Amino acid sequence: MTARLDDPLTLPCGITLPNRLMKSALSETLGRADGAPSRRLETLYTRWRHGGFGLVVTGNVTVDHQHLSEPGNVAIADDRHLPELTRWAQTFRPSTTPLFMQINHPGRQAHSLAGRSRPVAPSAIKAAVPGAVRPRALTHAEILALVARFGAAAGIAEAAGFDGVQLHAAHGYLVSQFLSPLANRREDDWGGDAPRRRRFILAIVRAMRAAVRPGFAVAVKLNSADFQRGGFTEDESRDVVRALVAEGVDLIEISGGSYESPAMMGTVAASTAAREAYFLAYARTVRALAGSVPIAVTGGFRTRAAMAGAVADGDCAVIGLGRPACLTPDAGTALLVRGMERLPSSRVRWGGARGLVGRFGDLRSLDSVIDLQWHTDQLHRLGAGKEPDPARRWWRTVASATLRMGPGALQPKRSASRSRR
Repeated sequence: MTARLDDPLTLPCGITLPNRLMKSALSETLGRADGAPSRRLETLYTRWRHGGFGLVVTGNVTVDHQHLSEPGNVAIADDRHLPELTRWAQTFRPSTTPLFMQINHPGRQAHSLAGRSRPVAPSAIKAAVPGAVRPRALTHAEILALVARFGAAAGIAEAAGFDGVQLHAAHGYLVSQFLSPLANRREDDWGGDAPRRRRFILAIVRAMRAAVRPGFAVAVKLNSADFQRGGFTEDESRDVVRALVAEGVDLIEISGGSYESPAMMGTVAASTAAREAYFLAYARTVRALAGSVPIAVTGGFRTRAAMAGAVADGDCAVIGLGRPACLTPDAGTALLVRGMERLPSSRVRWGGARGLVGRFGDLRSLDSVIDLQWHTDQLHRLGAGKEPDPARRWWRTVASATLRMGPGALQPKRSASRSRR
């Protein structure tokens, strides 16, 4: 029978999503300085609880206080913030919408001002973005310790009352660095050929599954490819999907790109953008491989017709919405109840001296970062109990981003978990 957007979906673990719309991960940067969730984060998620989504996934929560993607990340290396995490999870009670915590480590994309240590990575290879710091290669013992940290974080998320976790294995963060032959040039059991490069992600999934009860969801966000010559390919991605299905994951979200090639932020060909769903063609190639594990696709969806068509055709089971949820926090209700045909969206660009700025840097990358930071401003407004401001000017975002993240805020590398990010 043809699936509809308002149809429920039961995941392999037994959790039922009330519909096929997912608020995918958006890096909120609303954590406290000590790594705990803030009251503003609770306010933001209370708003999304009433958004009519079938699933809500948090922005990235790092497993190491010493290595942050950006200032304002929540960090759960241990259970020191369990009371605050519990309050965060309770923003979705009572609700029929499950809340998943996205768990991450930035690796070489760690923010130079937010972190307290030199970035770490599979190999000591600097990311090809301005301002990147050459990372230190992880030792075998450190890799095992990180696997344990991911497992412990899943257990803490369950103890706090979340319904599941999502491992962030996309967008150039640590797990996807292990998968990439450009970032991982190790010659031990954690690198080399493709089977060894995917050992890290599989070890983490096993650690997470071992740390939680069977009814708790373990999901993964995975790149279709990293869109770099010599990098992680679609064929390798399909092999990872096969392996994840064999490990018993409950949902696989497909995205793509990295901060070196930011396809997830809409830096794609015009023909791809016109189709709305940037990664749907790849999703079609893995739906049979996934079997009973649902596939979600995030990136580019804006119209109800495109979303409904993707689900009806069986190209994916779940539609991920990132940036649209910044301007329409009740996007699920808007589409399924109010009958909205197209979600409002904005593409914000650097607005001054473009010719001059273009002489010193890539304007397209700068526009992507401005656009991303502008949407973060909207999240901060929602966290303060205000309404989104679609008319917000670009220069105000430059000012607010610099205050939040320091002078490096506008480098085309912001390590935010964007499913559009």
